[in-house]
Amino acid sequence: MRYMHTIYALDEWKIKMHWDKLRVFHAVAEAGSFTHAGENLNLSQSAVSRQISALEDSLQVSLFHRHARGLILTEQGEMLYKTAHDVFAKLAMVESQLVESKEKPQGTLKITTTVAFGSTWLTPKLREFLELYPEIEVSVVLTDTELDLSMREADVAIRMSPPKQPDLIQRHLWSMPYHIYGAPEYLKKYGMPTNAQDLDNHRIIVYGDDVKQPVQGLNWLLSAGRSDGTKRTAALRVNNVYGIYRAVQSGIGLGALPEYMSREVGNLVEILPEMRGPVIDTYFVYPEELRNSKRITLFRDFIVRKMGQAL
Repeated sequence: MRYMHTIYALDEWKIKMHWDKLRVFHAVAEAGSFTHAGENLNLSQSAVSRQISALEDSLQVSLFHRHARGLILTEQGEMLYKTAHDVFAKLAMVESQLVESKEKPQGTLKITTTVAFGSTWLTPKLREFLELYPEIEVSVVLTDTELDLSMREADVAIRMSPPKQPDLIQRHLWSMPYHIYGAPEYLKKYGMPTNAQDLDNHRIIVYGDDVKQPVQGLNWLLSAGRSDGTKRTAALRVNNVYGIYRAVQSGIGLGALPEYMSREVGNLVEILPEMRGPVIDTYFVYPEELRNSKRITLFRDFIVRKMGQAL
């Protein structure tokens, strides 16, 4: 048994010796000289030189060309450096992840999205996120104008169109088709349309003409089923989709809404399900500088999971 312990101890000693030599070799290859590598490692120049010589002897190859202006890697040295560099880079990344994993996620997280999406889909789901990560301080800004993430007006955005700024990271989340909806009270009074032409006999709610629509063609109900190019007269025009939703919910008329709204509120009836309007895409967006933020990563993964459950 003592013999086996001795063997294990010798193996561990060999591993440590080779690891120390590789660490010194990597530092020398990075610095280009024994002197600068020694300064970075808090070792003398002679100690660094001895380690490199011992490593070259053990491998039976030359790792550096030595000349007056410094050191140049040999072909064998280049091979070893590439491998050592990858190993040390991966170790540094894992070390960072291990350190971060021991720390509770905390700090502020400012989220912005549209009034409609934030009111009907996002905010009801934040309770779970806050319970999972109580030390993250969340604030939500609901606005149909885009805040400037690069100027840190918000940390992350859920947007209904891809960002135009090149310094923002984006992840596509969800493609949401528009459907036609009506309130049960409205349909009881005016009847259920059976085809697109029946929409002529119904009150239609659409976007206002002076409103910038998130995607083109959202007022498609005005011309759906008409082949002559004419349009119906809208019963009501509203400047955002949340207003359209509230008007439809109150029984004013029929309107086109993204399908997530019906799923969340559950009290609207889908009309003419074979008809589909434009598709709006949602994106998770944040600045490049927050790529490694744990708060951003946790919230992104949470949103992706919740959207996956909704599909």
